[in-house]
Amino acid sequence: MSAVSDRVLTQPALAELANVPATSVWVRSGSVRLHVLDYGPADGVPLVVLPGITSPAITMDFVARELTDLVRPLVLDIRGRGLSDDAPGAGPLHGYDLDAYASDVDAVIDQLQLSDPVLLGHSMGARIAAKAASSAHGTILADPPMSHADRPYPTTLDTFAAQLDQARRGSDADEVAASWPRWPRREQELRAGWLASCSRTAIAATHAGFESEEFLPLWEKLTGPAVLLFGKDSPVVTPEDVAALAEANPAHPLVGIENAGHMIFWDEPEPALQALRSALQDLLAARSPAVP
Repeated sequence: MSAVSDRVLTQPALAELANVPATSVWVRSGSVRLHVLDYGPADGVPLVVLPGITSPAITMDFVARELTDLVRPLVLDIRGRGLSDDAPGAGPLHGYDLDAYASDVDAVIDQLQLSDPVLLGHSMGARIAAKAASSAHGTILADPPMSHADRPYPTTLDTFAAQLDQARRGSDADEVAASWPRWPRREQELRAGWLASCSRTAIAATHAGFESEEFLPLWEKLTGPAVLLFGKDSPVVTPEDVAALAEANPAHPLVGIENAGHMIFWDEPEPALQALRSALQDLLAARSPAVP
């Protein structure tokens, strides 16, 4: 993958934001401008949503819009994706390491004055949420990559590159459906329109981070309220991983989603959303003062 950014976002894809019941807001993390979709309500408990390696914020719309009766979802375009800036390129992972990503989360929380937020991350976003957990009042981690130096991430970098090349040429929902036939049609359409907004460098550096920055030590250190959701058919969080997670930090619940792979919300939207809502309700109940 080239180090030169060639991100593309067409007008029809950008126009999809008109169908999203959220307000675009912006913050700065150092020199990086970050775009956030704020679903409100303004007085709701903030839920900072951190998507995966090739998932701009808009692709989590179908999750966020179902939670506004419980929380105030704010979905971040992770640096190098969607409408957020590229990283400046510093460091061995070109500014796409977990420290940099966690600093972006801190910037969102600080500049938007979010009090006691909860973090929700999927895949890459779950790793970021675990890294930034000390800034939050609870974390929900959805199918975090368990890969490390001796265990490659199941999806190869060449596969990501091919998907990105396809999007650059001009993909459509039918083409996406060939790879992701179970997804709802709108999610296939959004994937087709927005994947090309992801930086090649961001994808390559993050993929390298999946194998050099381990998740399990972050999980072991989690002391605040946390729940981990996983797909029972996921190649990313295997049954052996579930056992290792339970042993490493038994204080936190592990919740499996039947018939779901790594993309749990896309593969099985209804049960995955039900599990997410239940986890949120538990976290919110734990932080509420007891009624005498």
